[in-house]
Amino acid sequence: MRRVWVALVVAALLAAPCAMRAQVNPDAQKNADQARAVLGSMVKVLGGDAWLNMTNFVREGYYASFYQGKPNLGTMLYWEYHAWPDHDRIEFTKHRDVVQFYEGEQGWEVTYRGKHPLPKDIVDDFLRRRNHSIETAIKVWMKDPKTLLLYEGKRLAERHLCDQVTLITAQNDSLTILVDNESHLPRRSSFQWRDPVYHDFNTDAEEYDNYHLVQGFPTPLSITRFKNDEMVRQYYITKVSYNQSLPAEIWDVDAAARRIKK
Repeated sequence: MRRVWVALVVAALLAAPCAMRAQVNPDAQKNADQARAVLGSMVKVLGGDAWLNMTNFVREGYYASFYQGKPNLGTMLYWEYHAWPDHDRIEFTKHRDVVQFYEGEQGWEVTYRGKHPLPKDIVDDFLRRRNHSIETAIKVWMKDPKTLLLYEGKRLAERHLCDQVTLITAQNDSLTILVDNESHLPRRSSFQWRDPVYHDFNTDAEEYDNYHLVQGFPTPLSITRFKNDEMVRQYYITKVSYNQSLPAEIWDVDAAARRIKK
């Protein structure tokens, strides 16, 4: 029902010229202003202009994977580098000898066997999540005057009362963010996408918890990922740093291949 309601609102708003959208729904502007205020409070708490101008982060920790809601045995160490807007590097195992690169629209993996392109479904999954991140929604979507903002009332996320806001682009892409009513920190984000094989809708979601202040930025040290309401992965972050002077070699796939093959 929620998807139908959102689709009707979007259709009504997009069908009219910008100057007339407020006349289509007299409460639309008030609703959008409320949504923008919620997101503005979130950005302010996250660090304001310093967060908006953040260039990169490096984090490390370990994660557990789940199947049908049940944990698989063991955890995996990982190190992650992210440079805005589209460079990501993830290293796995204690020897850091399995490395994935996502640069632009391409994905590579490096192991002791050398480098090879990642399978399309893995790349698509990563890019889909990166393109629907809170960072992308705030830094890119909100700058577009055609992006619609919807305030959808109060919801619960992990026992936290939140304000729910959905951003919808002119391409009908959307992201829903639940912002803590007291701390104004993001507690959950989610988006839907159509399965290319079965043509039904899947829902990807992340929940953020255990916030700590790192270099002035509130940082969730626990991130849980869901697919269609089933837990699929949980991250436990042990170290984070921001705005590092990363060497150009960090994004060099061939350099990583030479190091790991030694």
